[in-house]
Amino acid sequence: MRDTRAALLEATNTVILRDGIAHLTLEAIAKEAGASKGGLLYHFPNKEALIRGLLEHYLTLFEAELSRRMAHDPDPKGRFSRALIGATFDADPHQPMLRAGLLAALTINPELLEPVRAAFEGYQQRIEGDGLKPTHATLLRLAADGLWFADLLHLAPPAGPFREQLRQRLLTLSYQELD
Repeated sequence: MRDTRAALLEATNTVILRDGIAHLTLEAIAKEAGASKGGLLYHFPNKEALIRGLLEHYLTLFEAELSRRMAHDPDPKGRFSRALIGATFDADPHQPMLRAGLLAALTINPELLEPVRAAFEGYQQRIEGDGLKPTHATLLRLAADGLWFADLLHLAPPAGPFREQLRQRLLTLSYQELD
């Protein structure tokens, strides 16, 4: 039996992406998850808690991916930058979850984006302590962020060989310092 909390988060994601935020109701989520409304309320007392949970779940998965990549990088200088670049460029199966959570948060209550803001502030702090010049490392982060948003919102993201060329260029830059 799958975890009820995870099933409710998946159902929230499905309802938002399939039906739109206007149709995001506790009843629709419970039905999609095959749970009772009482069971849903046990885990998430309201819609805002569901959206917050969706965003926090995605951020937890992304942080685990960053940690995994950093553990496999033998060079400490620029390690976090390379992990962020790699995790951003690789296809993320949870990207629809984040898209759904961000859209819902922006529509229902922009304050729900606070965990995402805090995560990005943390990424910036980690980038600045990554052993590269802070301006250089920040340029790498902003390039990765730009790709992340292009992918997330389908804003002409680069694809195919060109995408791989961009990745390799950023990774090369993570081993160098700009003058």
